[in-house]
Amino acid sequence: MNYLAFLLMNKILFFLLPLLALAFLGAAQPKGYHAVADARAFRTNYAKAAASTQSIKSSFRQEKNLSMLAEKITSEGLFYFQKDNKVRMEYTKPYKYLLVINGDKILIQDQQKRKVYSAGDNKLFKVINNVIVDCVQGRALDSRDFQTKIYESSQGYCLDLVPQAKEMGKLFTTIRLFIGKDDFSIDQLEMHESMGDTTLITFVNKQLNTAISDEVFAVK
Repeated sequence: MNYLAFLLMNKILFFLLPLLALAFLGAAQPKGYHAVADARAFRTNYAKAAASTQSIKSSFRQEKNLSMLAEKITSEGLFYFQKDNKVRMEYTKPYKYLLVINGDKILIQDQQKRKVYSAGDNKLFKVINNVIVDCVQGRALDSRDFQTKIYESSQGYCLDLVPQAKEMGKLFTTIRLFIGKDDFSIDQLEMHESMGDTTLITFVNKQLNTAISDEVFAVK
């Protein structure tokens, strides 16, 4: 499966993600959540947790709902993050696909080819780079690229991020982060795309601040 086909079936995040600037209303308020009682306290705790998180290792499960199909497309894989600006999403099921971000360099590898791109030279990859890194590092909450609403439930928090930047808005209407109350790390990432598709990535078996080899993020 080549890169363009993968984008059509499984637009990443990064997963990885945004709104056709105010022309869309975005996703409705998440079920079971209400406006956060103390937004300032949340922002403080979230910023502290993000600042103290040097690395993340996790398995993930991705569910892709295509607007033109009734069935879900399910994928599984491994996720790695390390400060600063190092991300690896390695899809292992049902097919192998690799995305590595290291600074402004992006590696894409599928079953047919392997190619390195520069985020600075490609608007699409620059958007993907910014979205993934901002969400994982906790910068999205204060970014001018998003209009943010904060919700909470008894189990956790939800950040609704409505993209304001034009390029980002061509891809997504809303990006939604579900955050645990125990460690303020991301439990789920939900992306509502401008074409009507939805992608939900659930992170499981997370390990925070464990050693990760630099080779994991090698782009060459």
